[in-house]
Amino acid sequence: MPVEDLSKVLSAYDMEVLRIRNENYKVKKGVWWIETPEGYKILKKNSIPCDKFDFIIAAIEYLVERGIKMPAILPSKQGEKYVQVDGANYVLNEAIKGNAPSSKKRAGLEMIIKELAKFHAASVGFQAPSGSKPNDLLGTWGHKVSKKMEQLNGFYEEEKAKQEHSAFGLLILTEYPLFRDIVDKALAIHHQSQYNKWSEDMKQAGCLVHQDFIDGNLILDPTGHIYVLDPDSIAFDLPTKDIRKFLNKIMKKREGWDISLTRDILAWYQEENPLEAWQWQVLLPTIMYPHLFVGLMSKYYQQREASWSEDKYVKKLKHVIAIEKSKEPIIEAFNSIIDSLL
Repeated sequence: MPVEDLSKVLSAYDMEVLRIRNENYKVKKGVWWIETPEGYKILKKNSIPCDKFDFIIAAIEYLVERGIKMPAILPSKQGEKYVQVDGANYVLNEAIKGNAPSSKKRAGLEMIIKELAKFHAASVGFQAPSGSKPNDLLGTWGHKVSKKMEQLNGFYEEEKAKQEHSAFGLLILTEYPLFRDIVDKALAIHHQSQYNKWSEDMKQAGCLVHQDFIDGNLILDPTGHIYVLDPDSIAFDLPTKDIRKFLNKIMKKREGWDISLTRDILAWYQEENPLEAWQWQVLLPTIMYPHLFVGLMSKYYQQREASWSEDKYVKKLKHVIAIEKSKEPIIEAFNSIIDSLL
């Protein structure tokens, strides 16, 4: 485990350090448990530019003021919310006792999605403070998808032009046209939706997304309260971004999409942060978009996992194709699912 000298960082805080234990370390980011006579603290390192990190800190404070539980940020001797050393930011948090709620169990799943809904509701009204640089994703979905498909179309044409094809390439030649058609349909529905109107409304009203609201970034404390961790990807975007990401991760864990569970998850969300029918319609094209297939295809042709064998790539591709195709009943029944929420 790489060692980093934290003496300069820790000297900025008024506390006695008994022991330091590294949780993870990747040079530009790291997490350490700091044992003190008063208990454990968590020290986190990131290399996020200060103006962006100021936005994240302000968002955390706003959410906490509105009732969302997040680990308290402990100030330095100078009252700073984070300390800068050698171009990196270090923030000290209280350590929360508890365990991650389990999305494998129905009760845990309901608890998590309801907390996500509360997170979104609490974020309304937040505006980035002057001098900060927000991560603003509002209004960008269609453009990003179109640009990604241009890239994938290029990969597909290159594969077609080859005289010999790998096993992965043969699967792409067979399956890619189907997924390209699905994306075309998703974009058509997207352009007909009120996505742009909602995005413009939220630019004025403010709405935050977490972008990774799942078990590993949550702690259920002994009193039954959920604490939200890892806020470094907080951004301005529509609630449907987090809902779609949550659904994707849950259904991937279950090896395929479950229409009954999808309905339950959306119903649980609706109980805490009710959306109108036209807002739920914005979710549909983002579910249709084959995120897993697109991600793996990009990884293969960009050679981002050089250590993976061809067999591993092929096995993963067959797996994600099966998961993507399991969405079909949900897409067909989407309007009836939404009607049942209202």
